[in-house]
Parts: sequence; structure tokens; C-alpha cells
Amino acid sequence: MTIQDLKNKNLLLFEAISGSRAFGLATENSDTDIRGVYYLPKEDFFGLNYIPQISNETNDITYYEIGRFVELLQKNNPNILEVLASPEDCILYKHPLMDHLKTEDFLSKLCKDTFAGYAVSQIKKAKGLNKKILNPIDKERKSFLDFCFILDGQGSVLLKQWLWENEKIQEKCGLINIDHTKGIFALFYDKSGTLGYKGIIQNEEANQVSVSSVPKDEKPVAYLFCNLDAYSVYCKDYREYWKWVAERNEDRYNVNQTHGQNYDSKNMMHTIRLLQSCEQIFRNHSLQIRVDNRDELLDIKAGNWSYETVVEKTENLIESIEHYHSVSLLPESPDLEKTTKILVQIREQLYGKS
Repeated sequence: MTIQDLKNKNLLLFEAISGSRAFGLATENSDTDIRGVYYLPKEDFFGLNYIPQISNETNDITYYEIGRFVELLQKNNPNILEVLASPEDCILYKHPLMDHLKTEDFLSKLCKDTFAGYAVSQIKKAKGLNKKILNPIDKERKSFLDFCFILDGQGSVLLKQWLWENEKIQEKCGLINIDHTKGIFALFYDKSGTLGYKGIIQNEEANQVSVSSVPKDEKPVAYLFCNLDAYSVYCKDYREYWKWVAERNEDRYNVNQTHGQNYDSKNMMHTIRLLQSCEQIFRNHSLQIRVDNRDELLDIKAGNWSYETVVEKTENLIESIEHYHSVSLLPESPDLEKTTKILVQIREQLYGKS
């Protein structure tokens, strides 16, 4: 079933402009997102063809089946609560049955986890992005050998440097474990190549050292320390960085590079807006999605705030949310029995009582 099918069969219950235009943050370059609610034909709902959600290819137009919509409202999903609270001038169509669904029947203390929790996850992403922008990682991947060191007096030297200075190659080295230590090995060298040593690593893709069988009368020429923890962190950072490079939105990245603040300014604008909505829910026991600080939020989007100032703003909002949440008179969670009964009543009106 497609969005056009919903309209052709008159299955829509609600349709509204969402996103930046609903928040009052639209600019001339803003996209127009549409969210809506529908119900399935009786034979599909009672049969085996339940479809909870329908979207277009770009996901900027999405409709939810009425049951799925109410389920997400009961979970205090921020996006769905904002659809229900759409400003009048953004509502394109509203079936009279949708009047039964009121935001006050769903707002609860769960919003702290759903609104603020999601915002905190976005702040962590922003910090990760900040780290990626400020700490680019070379495309040429480091070898495990780059994390190996030769103990030298009271310090250490890079294994690669030690090998070069001592005219040795890693393939002729042999390592054995040293009891009661972690990551430290005795290193032996077989210049003739007749003792069958396995080398320090078997190939450039190795993520651990090789150990060899070493004759008992051989003497170690050095002691090797392998910083496996640092190598693991590097591999994780390398993988995440180049995955980010491959998937990043180049247009938004270039904008962020232009304003030079080293964070995704559009994402942080919406994160702050979400935190402010959460604060409002607990302070006023209501949800108003049209912002009253448009200039401030667009200033953040434009990159006119430093990263440190934006993070400080989010931290202050989170502290305020904690306070208002602690004294809020909202229920711990929505009344599932009451709101489910509302859904049943809507379905009875749509399909008729059995």
C-alpha cells in the first residue's frame, strides 16, 4: 500500500506539516516534512495484512496506522507527541475522531527519558563529531607493529625504530611469553634464519604477535612491550572515522566547515530545542512545539555559538529538566487503560461495533 492509496481510499485521519516549519524554524532552504495518521481497510486490519507505517522513498513523508500512533504516544515518543501537538496552521487535514486524542492524556514523566534521553545521545554524537573533525585519521592504516615498543633503560623506543637502528628485520625475530606479565615478551633474533622463528607478526593484517619455539640456550636481545589496548582503541577510532567520512552529508559537513565551529550546528540546534520542549513539559505540563526563541536557535544553526557554549547550554537545560521533573505532578507514565480505551472507541467508529 502506498501513500497515494491512502488518499484514494479516504483512509487518512490526520495530516500535518512537521519539522522545521512546524517548529517555526524554517528558512528558505528548509525541506517540507509531512506526518500523518491513517487506518487500514477493515479486511486488512482484521486479516493478516497489518501495515503499521507507510513512508515515501526519502522518509520525509510518513504516515502511521492509528494503533501504531497511539502505541508510540503511550511510550512518549517525542516525534509522535509533536505530531499530535501540531500547530493549527500546519494541520492539512484532521478527521473529527482525532479530537479524542489529546496530548494531556499522554504527557508523563517518561518524557524525561524520551525527550532528554534522546537529546543526550545527540550531544554524545556531537562530541564524537567534534573529536572526528579535530582529530582526522590518516587513510593509511597503522600496523600492529606501530604499537610495539622495546624496553630501553628507564624508557622505551618504537620497535620499528629499534629494528632500523640495529639493522634487524621483524621476520627473523622470535618471541616468547614472560610469566606473570601482560603484553611483555622476550625477543630473540636469528640472523641466519635457521631456527624457524615466526617473526613478530605473520602479516600486516595481524592484530596480535606471534610466539615462537626458542632453544633454551638462546639469549634474548631485547624485551618487547605490545600496547594491545591502545591498538584496539585505534582500530575502533579508525573504523568509526572512515565510516563517518563515507556516510557524512557533504553539504552539511561543508557548511559546518565554513562556520568553523567543528560540530553539526543544525543537529545541535534541534537538540537544544528538544531539551527546551522537555523542560516546558515538566514546568507547564504542556507541549508547545512552536518555539519562541527562533532567533537564538537559528543563531546556533548558523554556527555563531562556540562548541563549548552550546555544550554549556545543553548542560544547564539538563540540570533544569532534572529539577522540574523532580517536582512535576505529571504521572509516572500514561494511563494505558484509558488511552487504549480511546483507541478502541476510535476503531469502533471506523469499523462499527461487532
